[in-house]
Amino acid sequence: MPSRWPGLYPSLFTAIGRSETNMSKEGVERTVSQSVDEDDPEQVGSTRDEIHAELALLREQNATLRDSYVQAKQTQYRRTALGLAGLGSLAGASGLILPDVRELLFVLGAIGLFGGLLTYYLTPERFVAADVSNALYSAMADDREAILDELGLADERVYTPVGERNSRVRLFVPQSAEYEIPSDDELDSFHVVPESPGERGVAFRPTGEPLYQSFEDTVTGSVAETPAELVPQLTDALVEQFDLVTETSVDLDANNGRLTIGVDDAVYGSVTRLDHPVASVLAVGLARQLGQPVTVETRASADERMAVQVTCRW
Repeated sequence: MPSRWPGLYPSLFTAIGRSETNMSKEGVERTVSQSVDEDDPEQVGSTRDEIHAELALLREQNATLRDSYVQAKQTQYRRTALGLAGLGSLAGASGLILPDVRELLFVLGAIGLFGGLLTYYLTPERFVAADVSNALYSAMADDREAILDELGLADERVYTPVGERNSRVRLFVPQSAEYEIPSDDELDSFHVVPESPGERGVAFRPTGEPLYQSFEDTVTGSVAETPAELVPQLTDALVEQFDLVTETSVDLDANNGRLTIGVDDAVYGSVTRLDHPVASVLAVGLARQLGQPVTVETRASADERMAVQVTCRW
């Protein structure tokens, strides 16, 4: 079940962040110094104690708001579970008195009861707003982009399989557009500085690697090894499992080693940013299963239905 929560209680998280920032220790000290006579120790101490007490109360109230948010979301899940179980029970009971459609009603009843049970026991214990995750990714992307600009590296983004049986992937950003793929040992370092100038650059762990590992653990059957079968698995994971986008369009040219995906309504901001999870999952999956380096390009889509196109080449 999708777990994207953008737009839900935005004022709650904004209020929490602003209140805790404004009521930091530095803010307390500044408020005290501005509101009391610092030459009067008793007045300073009394006012400071009052403000610390108010700060503790405010933090307690913020914690209560967070707990209320989580409880509200859990209640929503559990009401859904009860609704499914109720419909299942109704269908099963109807099957007892309607012999002509008994088999169908029993099947619907079993589905409803199983769905309700599954929804109830899989209710998440914690919920993280999409804005929080977006802020974390943006901070990471800003730092990496600043590093690339500072080092004057090329615009190439090469997802390279490394390790035994291509068990891992590294994002290699070469120094020059005329590059060569370094050895696995060199790619394990952040600064890639072998003797050959064409192999120099930096290497990161891509954001899509842990997501791809989660995809491997949950995929039905086995992960496909051909582009024609692998691409639908990856795009389904982007939409259904990770809820990173709402819709995709696929243009695959396996003979020439090219995949173009149109995406719309992506979480974590613009897909054109460095190592965006959407592009990263696709590139990591292709690199792992095909055993070849995969380059990624992103640009605005010519299709009005899609915002961005992600092109992978191998």
